Amino acid sequence: MTAPLSQATAFQAPGYDPVRLIETYQAGVWRYLRALGCDAAQAEDLTQDTFLAVLQRPFQDINPAATAAYLRKTALNLFISQQRRAGKVTAVEDVEEFDRTWVQWAGQDDGEALLEALRDCLQGLTGRARMALEMRFRDNSSRDNIAAALEITDHGAKNLMQRAKHQLRECIQKKLK
Repeated sequence: MTAPLSQATAFQAPGYDPVRLIETYQAGVWRYLRALGCDAAQAEDLTQDTFLAVLQRPFQDINPAATAAYLRKTALNLFISQQRRAGKVTAVEDVEEFDRTWVQWAGQDDGEALLEALRDCLQGLTGRARMALEMRFRDNSSRDNIAAALEITDHGAKNLMQRAKHQLRECIQKKLK
């Protein structure tokens, strides 16, 4: 009589490497959760929970696209459950459309090429434009604070950031083509 297969045994399938799975997909899951609206700490927690959930049940790494989609779906379900428990409602109009857009932008490398293009394009901005965007998106500064730091008007800060974002968008699109 043979012993029943345990869950741990199910992970010993040829070619399955949990460490490689995490190393390969962790950044993409984290970025996906951030795009859904998680703050950095929440995305970190849910990313860990995603891999714990996947590693606790049998899993077959069929191909990179299927694995990434499965991990995103698991992360999304955990996010929704967490939001429900907290009594929060997060509006994501069409999750399938959001996921298609994510795949289109993030590509096969979970956004690495996009991030590299962004880093390169940021270097092409003026110092003031880069500082304004960093204050806004990294430091979460208000437009009033940005204007004060740059010694310009509130509308000047708004226009500077709009022009910088437009320049970044065009630069990134050129790099990705």
